[in-house]
Amino acid sequence: MKRFSLINVLLLLSIFLTAEEMNEDHIDHSPLNSKCFNCHANSTYTFFNEFQERTVTKRMNPYFLIDSVIFYDQNHKSFECVDCHSYDYRSFPHDNELSLDLMPTCLDCHEGDDATADYHFEEIDKEFLESVHSTKHSDDFTCWMCHNPHTYKINARNNQNIKETIVYDNNICLSCHADINKYQLITNKQNPNVIEKHDWLPNQIAHFAHVRCIECHTLATNDILVAHQIQTKDKAVKKCVECHSKNSILMASLYKFRAVESRNKFGFFNSVILSDTYIIGANRNYYLNIMSGLVFGIVLLIIIIHAILRILIK
Repeated sequence: MKRFSLINVLLLLSIFLTAEEMNEDHIDHSPLNSKCFNCHANSTYTFFNEFQERTVTKRMNPYFLIDSVIFYDQNHKSFECVDCHSYDYRSFPHDNELSLDLMPTCLDCHEGDDATADYHFEEIDKEFLESVHSTKHSDDFTCWMCHNPHTYKINARNNQNIKETIVYDNNICLSCHADINKYQLITNKQNPNVIEKHDWLPNQIAHFAHVRCIECHTLATNDILVAHQIQTKDKAVKKCVECHSKNSILMASLYKFRAVESRNKFGFFNSVILSDTYIIGANRNYYLNIMSGLVFGIVLLIIIIHAILRILIK
């Protein structure tokens, strides 16, 4: 009985602590959002058809489905739907003309905002306007082509797992470049095969799993954590030494945020690479190189002295 009671106490304590944690992260769900999710979070929706004079059930367009759990776990979780969408969406059925309204861009909210100044949205927009996405497709290509406002979550700054960041960021690129349906929203060209286009790359699987697309296809800068100036394919990085060297470009892009945090802790430039993975040619330290050279020299000197002594004694 005592053992059973103890287990019950521990179980109740666990439930209590979990509830407390949930309360700390609690987000006040907007009643208006809940009304939207009644339809947009389900595969079907029901309404009264005045022409047929009966209640009917229809299938929701899969492109308009929104996972409410994911929505309340992403960066814009505190927003109401009508903060971005027209207030006229509050009535149902929706007016078809509402779909022609322009969606706000990142700068519509974040430009000149002191609360998000550290993210340098103005610089990001400047880079984006100089990217191949913008110069080739102009107004047809917006922030939302890559960053879904219902699911977007900052990853590089908040995730300690570099590999998860790589998968998350690469999936953003592949959401177009591996999906013909989305790719042809802005072009009538055939979506190129990503594998075939990178057939020059040795050990493709390892590179795709450990490097983001933007490492080779963007121009890295100092102020922005994630570069947005996508280059044309002829300017893509193809030289191995760009990554596999002491001054690896990965330190200026993929490992930038972690490097700033870890440099003081480990005491040398490529410390974060050493703690996360091994990159041939990049995992170097000046002082370790000198120490290795000294050790090698001493061992070689001992061998030479030993050989000379054996010859003299003989």
